[in-house]
Amino acid sequence: MTHSIEATNLEFSYGDHKAVDGVSLQVEPGEILGFLGPNGAGKSTTIKILTGQLRPDSGEITILGMDMASDREEIQARMGVCFEEKNHYTNMSARENLAFFGRLFDIEDLDIDGLLETVDLTDRADDRVSEYSKGMRQRLLMARAISNRPDVLFLDEPTDGLDPVSAQAVRRVIEREAARGAAVLLTTHDMMEADQLSDRVSFINEGHVLVNDTPENLKLAHGKRNVKVRTRDGGGVTEKVIPLDEAGAGEQLRDLLTDDLMTIHTEEATLEDIFIQMAGRGLE
Repeated sequence: MTHSIEATNLEFSYGDHKAVDGVSLQVEPGEILGFLGPNGAGKSTTIKILTGQLRPDSGEITILGMDMASDREEIQARMGVCFEEKNHYTNMSARENLAFFGRLFDIEDLDIDGLLETVDLTDRADDRVSEYSKGMRQRLLMARAISNRPDVLFLDEPTDGLDPVSAQAVRRVIEREAARGAAVLLTTHDMMEADQLSDRVSFINEGHVLVNDTPENLKLAHGKRNVKVRTRDGGGVTEKVIPLDEAGAGEQLRDLLTDDLMTIHTEEATLEDIFIQMAGRGLE
């Protein structure tokens, strides 16, 4: 099967600083790949290379079976992008912004009302974008990114700094696009968001990819096989941690499953915990 997105040994430097150093990745149709790392790790530079905005110093890029070096315009016609910069025409309405974008890129059968409904902007469709909040502007960017029903979708920190309602609206669009069959490459330093959305994740640090696997596999490999049980103890609370690999773990759990049980849950490593183990630093 042809990968929707395939990059092999990408390298790129800004002067003497190597921002991307041997990055390789693949994304399949309908898959969300979380490309994770702290600010300055090389995420945004990699995205700019993959979308044809920067030419790599070395390496190969194949999108939808085509070579980015020779087929850039054809590839770009089939991709959607959403970056942090809110480059709207603020004196125009959301409807006018989408219509203008559609004309610029010859998008046929542009469903403006459907797009606005998808990002929950129907009620504000004819208001000037200058009156929009940051979250509303980001949702309009998402509508624009999916206006051509892209086969590949590149998202660079799409929920950064958004309120919870707007962030959740953007996440619903991402999930819907993947369910439609688009390959999604999502850069973020929000590990909780990546865990929620991603089928696989790649960690990048100082231009290097550290690991590429599913969130579940990473948490199983790096987490603790413990169960934490909290029970009521008179007027207080007792908390006990039971290692599942120890003899008698089942009996201990059974003995704690009483009417005084409050909570019981496994102790899994978070993606952020795993990143810190591998990179030796956090995400900030």
